[in-house]
Amino acid sequence: MQCLVSAANIVIDRPRGSYHPRIQNISYPIDYGYVEETKSSDGAGIDVWIGSESADNINGCMVTVDLRKMDIEIKIVLGSTGEEISTIKKFHNSNDMKAIFITNKEKYNNDC
Repeated sequence: MQCLVSAANIVIDRPRGSYHPRIQNISYPIDYGYVEETKSSDGAGIDVWIGSESADNINGCMVTVDLRKMDIEIKIVLGSTGEEISTIKKFHNSNDMKAIFITNKEKYNNDC
């Protein structure tokens, strides 16, 4: 995961406090975007949450089930505090979604 994130540009298209482009009652509590030049199960770039700490720190990933879109995705969580991770989990376990967080317990080197 480290090589994927460090080798690509991350685009924040939904900054903290912004609203979902199609579902107006959903606002993003943490910066949310995607990794450029990647592809997720929905055909778009791999989603990423970026907290207030260093984006070089990969906390893990959120595995989500979206009951509206009827799909499953993996969203990378970067530079997030424990409180921010809890906020992201809460966000995904509402709004017709369910999620689990898989923590990154391994330390990666930067040999990409």
